[in-house]
Amino acid sequence: MDSANASSEVAHDFSPLIKVHKDGKVERLRGTDIVPPSLDPKTNVDSKDVVYSPENNLSARLYLPKNTNQNQKLPLLVYFHGGGFCIETAFSPTYHNYLNDLVSEANIIAVSVDYRRAPEHPLPIAYEDSWDAVKWVASHVDGSGPEDWLNRNADFEQVFYSGDSAGANIAHHMAIRNGGEIIDGFNVVGIVLIHPYFWGVEPVGSEPTDVKIRAGTERFWRFTCPSTSGLDDPWVNPCADGSSLASLGCARVLVFAAEKDFLCPRGWFYYEKLKESGWGGHVEIVESKGEQHVFHLINPTCENAGSMLKKICSFFNQDKP
Repeated sequence: MDSANASSEVAHDFSPLIKVHKDGKVERLRGTDIVPPSLDPKTNVDSKDVVYSPENNLSARLYLPKNTNQNQKLPLLVYFHGGGFCIETAFSPTYHNYLNDLVSEANIIAVSVDYRRAPEHPLPIAYEDSWDAVKWVASHVDGSGPEDWLNRNADFEQVFYSGDSAGANIAHHMAIRNGGEIIDGFNVVGIVLIHPYFWGVEPVGSEPTDVKIRAGTERFWRFTCPSTSGLDDPWVNPCADGSSLASLGCARVLVFAAEKDFLCPRGWFYYEKLKESGWGGHVEIVESKGEQHVFHLINPTCENAGSMLKKICSFFNQDKP
């Protein structure tokens, strides 16, 4: 076969997200646009990009409300973007605009983590990168880290993780890791999981039972995580071993599900299993009626997206004095 044919023939087609050609070329079909950090005129939120892993050339985007006093301490959010572990970045217009709105509305400081993506960097690399980012953020707890915004303005007694879809999956696993690897002075109060990307061998609730649909979901998971043991791998099915949920390293969890999202039943399943696990915290779930997966990113001005934003903001601020 000549090289032209090899480059045009597709080895993996996961449209509308990504294609991989037989010559190894990766073609991302969404989430490729990026925008620079800036002072956002609409929200008055400032942002900048900071390298957290020089050896892997990985950066995070920091967000700070512009009216923040020099030494005012704000709740700290570490955010992980979605995209099936293979598309999108922390620097896309979608996430830049979302974090600007969230930071402004909640009056928090945020770190939006960029991590390496499959298939070039298969899972569990994204989890390791994300934990490196968490450790980099935590290096500021004594006020002498490399980034002034975090030294001055982050309240490390009020730390939250959040993400959507694959990013919600990462946020959960970072909280599990926090439960086992305590970082002094770094208190993760809660996590917000928006339409989390979890799955499993056996259907739960009203999940599709069609063999082709479930096989397609498994094929995509194996594409991003070739070393996986399958769909009951704890990376994608944290409920496979119910006892592990009890070690979640935070006190509060807020799960969002969307009624028309095929992942909706899995969000409810996670919620129920977490309640049953013996974990000592408080979990709440909110289902957005009539909505699809990550609708709040697709249509951020809709009524349900506004309700979601307000709910998240109150979750971040409920323990403030």
